[in-house]
Amino acid sequence: MVLDPDDRCVHEERVRAHTTPQRAARRAHIVLLTAGGCPAWRIAEIVRVDVSTVERWRDRYAREGLAGLEDRPRSGRPPVYGPEVRLRIVAAATSTPPHPYDSWSHRLIAGHLADTGISASQIGRILAALQVKPPRVRGWLTRPADPNFFTKAAEVCALYRRCPPDSVVVSVDEKTAMAARSRKHPDRPPVPGRGRRREFEYVRHGTVSVTAALDVHTGQVVVDELPRNDSAHFIRFLARLERCIPAGLTIHLVLDNGASHTSRATRAWLARHPRIVPHYTPKHASWLNQVEIFFSLLARAVLRHGDFTSRADLLQKVTDFAIVHNETARRFRWNYQGRPRQTEHQIAAAAKEPCHAR
Repeated sequence: MVLDPDDRCVHEERVRAHTTPQRAARRAHIVLLTAGGCPAWRIAEIVRVDVSTVERWRDRYAREGLAGLEDRPRSGRPPVYGPEVRLRIVAAATSTPPHPYDSWSHRLIAGHLADTGISASQIGRILAALQVKPPRVRGWLTRPADPNFFTKAAEVCALYRRCPPDSVVVSVDEKTAMAARSRKHPDRPPVPGRGRRREFEYVRHGTVSVTAALDVHTGQVVVDELPRNDSAHFIRFLARLERCIPAGLTIHLVLDNGASHTSRATRAWLARHPRIVPHYTPKHASWLNQVEIFFSLLARAVLRHGDFTSRADLLQKVTDFAIVHNETARRFRWNYQGRPRQTEHQIAAAAKEPCHAR
């Protein structure tokens, strides 16, 4: 077989390109090996196909050229629903549903397109292939741009990375409305092959709120009950915090923009106590406050599956958890790789790429 120079360039490019479908690259490889004088049985071993497959693509290329390497039209029933119906399905799924419905369902779309005769299951398959999911809702926050966002974030992160001389960096926030609930019947312990079982019914005993202060560079935590989330109680906590920290240290306070943190009373009290230097996180960025990590540990270890007989019982367990945490506390270490977050499809696509192309 003698290849035209232009055809040879096309085949070599298909074999080299990482975006070429495997079937097209395999067929081009067969043609190149055939033009090089390689026998069919040897090509079958190299390409890892049957000898009949090598002969079929070799003969089709010899008769038809590059067009012979394309797939033939397959037999079977033609599509029942054409592009027009599919576009109507997508248009309905991405529009506002009729009153009083809040979101589209497959059955509701089928009723909306009753003139086409399409079924709800077929609509589900079409939308799944297009990755359109009307019932799924993901929250997002509309917020005005903060011109000082990066300046404030850099200021807070600098305190986390290095503590200023003769200072202490404290992260403060509240955890409110922790529910004190007790189950009507005790849990059943786990056994081999079955996890712990819990009764659905419970009794409410009220809620508990606390204020916590985290020493960023030691991991030590101070927790105090918060009877009411207002400026007076927050100022009382700050006064207690100031008494607990040695007088020769400057207190760098990291806190979010909560109402009790930014009120006139709080700012006036901070102005009268210059030893405490407040550092506010950007708006809607309270995740920069490291004490939230401690609250996450508390929720997973105590609150998520806890059983509390009263508000006092819940408060005591929260306090005991802080004491146990302080016995082995160490500073939290953040990791940031400088890469944007990826979706599942992007991660799967990156995993399929050759190593040298990543």
